[in-house]
Amino acid sequence: MPSWDDLPSDALSPHAKLLWGFAYDPETGLFTVQLAGDRLKRWTDQQIDAGSLEDIRTRANHREIRKQLTRIITTPLVYRSSGRLFKVGDLTITGERICLPLAKDGKTGDAMLGASDYVSPPLLGPSELILENQEWYAP
Repeated sequence: MPSWDDLPSDALSPHAKLLWGFAYDPETGLFTVQLAGDRLKRWTDQQIDAGSLEDIRTRANHREIRKQLTRIITTPLVYRSSGRLFKVGDLTITGERICLPLAKDGKTGDAMLGASDYVSPPLLGPSELILENQEWYAP
């Protein structure tokens, strides 16, 4: 698996608004924000550049999100989903999401890089992440 250092910033920068990433501490099981693109910041309505997953506004399905992220890191698998990504009030947002495990040592997942692509909605209230049409791939 690649590490953060293997990902050249000039290759990522044109897509920065779509990207998000977390570091993972296997001893505590905590995820810390390493990269928060404009869409994630807008979606969470917070400055989350150095916070933890737990610091992000509470979600109805927070445990399910944590479970998915842990699966990506510990298995490791490449994740892709499409269709409904989340809801804002009664408005359902569709698009595509991918997430890739990263590893400093090339073997043991310790971070992840993700991207979510969708048409940005007006943020009319609390949002709920939707996990459907999921696919998992061995790297």
